[in-house]
Amino acid sequence: MGLRSVEEYRNSLRDGRAVFFRGERVADVTAHPVIGIAVEHATTDYRMAEDPRYRSLAVVEEQGSLYSRYYHIPRNGGDLNMRKDLIAAATREGATLVVLIKEIGTDALLALTVMGERMAAAGQPAYRERIRDFYRHCRDNDLAVAVAQTDVKGDRSLGPSAQEHPDYYVRIVEERRDGIVVRGAKVHTSVSTNANEIIVLPTRAMRPEDQPYAVAFAVPANTPGLKMIASPHGSSPKDPFEHPISARHKMMETLTVFDNVFVPRERIFLQGETAFAGPMALMFVRFHRFTAVSYKLPLLELMAGAAHAIAEANGTLRAGHVRDKLTQLAAYHTTVRGLIEHAAASCTIEDGVAIPNTLLTNVAKYHFAHNYHQAVQIVQDLAGGLLVTAPAAEDLTSEATRDYVLRYMGGAKGFDSEQRLRLLNLIGDLTASDFGGYQEVLAVHAEGGLEAEKLQAYREYDFAPHAAYARKLAGIE
Repeated sequence: MGLRSVEEYRNSLRDGRAVFFRGERVADVTAHPVIGIAVEHATTDYRMAEDPRYRSLAVVEEQGSLYSRYYHIPRNGGDLNMRKDLIAAATREGATLVVLIKEIGTDALLALTVMGERMAAAGQPAYRERIRDFYRHCRDNDLAVAVAQTDVKGDRSLGPSAQEHPDYYVRIVEERRDGIVVRGAKVHTSVSTNANEIIVLPTRAMRPEDQPYAVAFAVPANTPGLKMIASPHGSSPKDPFEHPISARHKMMETLTVFDNVFVPRERIFLQGETAFAGPMALMFVRFHRFTAVSYKLPLLELMAGAAHAIAEANGTLRAGHVRDKLTQLAAYHTTVRGLIEHAAASCTIEDGVAIPNTLLTNVAKYHFAHNYHQAVQIVQDLAGGLLVTAPAAEDLTSEATRDYVLRYMGGAKGFDSEQRLRLLNLIGDLTASDFGGYQEVLAVHAEGGLEAEKLQAYREYDFAPHAAYARKLAGIE
């Protein structure tokens, strides 16, 4: 099959999946007033494959067959940079909101590909063959794939088997000749409402007593017993003038419940081997944080660009403190971009797969997350209080108010009132709306929190030769 059309993707979601929004089951996710926006946003990945502007970036031709570049297994730094460029381009098309229906799923498939080789080397070749078959299934059918990794965890001071509630981590509750039955729940499952397949991965390292929780598998989104409870955050109706991003673009997140879900043998990628749970979780993170930084680049571009544009509109561009703030935004974006490009260029080749430099990827992700709220502050400072006090969209169409708005809301030469309001609304949507709050929380928590990124960077940095150099200069043998 190779590549699907936008309509084929939409039709694939009308499969009887159990999705709930504000307590009610959704009959058709493509027609739902909120989830339907997320579906339309997700079509970006399919539209780009048909768009001549992106065709060479989005599509790979191999042995006479065409398939999405997301499914291309990177073999070198150049492949990783192409992947970064595609993720960034799709996010720009999505108005700074990542599409993710192929990005995250292929992060998991790449991680599983590496782990399959390692499990085969340890005497478990069946997992490798299952992973290869599932990868080909997703690639050849151009599927949208979500990843459920983060367990609900319960008491975070306790491991999976020590919890008072045994299902705070997804676990195997029954083993059958032809598969397993699993129960539990995952949180923060992005794009699951409009994906075709759900890949489930461990969220942490496991001890021998955690054997039932050491499980990885994949199931179709309409599998019996799989239930997705969608987050309502940011779901209020929005006017496109006042919310130029979030009125048209949305990504759904779910509490993903596995209520005694049967998983066929051929779709099980880990079953009780606790020694592989932690490495599998970490391998996914090594790819997914690279994706995370890649899709943050358009967001940082917009922050810098919107700040510059509103300074022009306000007539403050020549002020020294304004230029200083714009320089901070430029340096922020350039640093993150440079780090992730270097992470691709200095990749390691492990089991035939190019893996982004883990130290640089985590430093890039930490630098982004640590500085994002300051960047928001700068943009809001340059925009001014009108971000939250400006007239409404209706005030531009009402005979009673339109003339006043047009007369008084203008800015510097070349910016009339409507243009200035459009810029303010863009910045307000980006930094001062529920969408802006969503982005701020993502900056802190998505793809691993600040402490996780710092810990991984600490582990990856080689202090030994530098400490030896310090001891040498200090005269210590």
